[in-house]
Amino acid sequence: MIRDVAGSYRRAIVETVRHYGGWRPDPAAIDALKGEGVWNNDWQASLELLRRGGVAPLPELEALAAVFGGYYFGGDPDGDPALWRGFIGDEPLLVRPSFFEQLTAAGIVWGFVSGAEPPSVRYVLERRLGLVAPPCVAMGDAPDKPDPTGLLRLAAELLAWRGLAMGAGAPPVAYLGDTVADVETVQRARHQHPDQRFWSLAVAPPHLHKPEQREIRASYEARLQAAGADRILAHTADVAGAVLELVGAS
Repeated sequence: MIRDVAGSYRRAIVETVRHYGGWRPDPAAIDALKGEGVWNNDWQASLELLRRGGVAPLPELEALAAVFGGYYFGGDPDGDPALWRGFIGDEPLLVRPSFFEQLTAAGIVWGFVSGAEPPSVRYVLERRLGLVAPPCVAMGDAPDKPDPTGLLRLAAELLAWRGLAMGAGAPPVAYLGDTVADVETVQRARHQHPDQRFWSLAVAPPHLHKPEQREIRASYEARLQAAGADRILAHTADVAGAVLELVGAS
């Protein structure tokens, strides 16, 4: 979780639902849907909100994705980001480039598994954070989470850099996410590779960190923990300390 998408991806869900259904789902409705653990893809989430709202016939996913992209990118996703006029311009970053330097200095090899479109991922990681060819699995590179294929692929790649393979003697693999689907991804990875240590780290989305959202945040974090999160973090920046603490306790 390295950017706040409340004003971008989640806003695009809201406007896409309004476009087809004529109403705007509130943040709590989107949080509840995400809490089910199967709606990590925001196109599918938009479609499901429309279905539950009684919209019929439902739009084709390809058409809905184009409408969604119009709100989110506001321009050609494969074109010049300088020409984008969509909600992607309203994404506060939650970490600085120094965050990744700190991970590396701590001996932590890192990468990304994202459900976002590749142009969005590249824009944030390379243009805004200045990372050079970071290891990443984005939308279309693997099945959507909670399918663990993307996580397992990235984990194998990162371990291979150290001349290692997944298994009982390999270092643990930690994954940080902010949805139940992220936690479930780790659970399924464990099921497929029971001899490999996996840790699920979770953090509530930034829009729930406002003081007036304290009770809702606690409920959201409880769902993450119930889904199997090993550690709930206050902020993404706490991940290095959490990983080192878990290593020391293992």
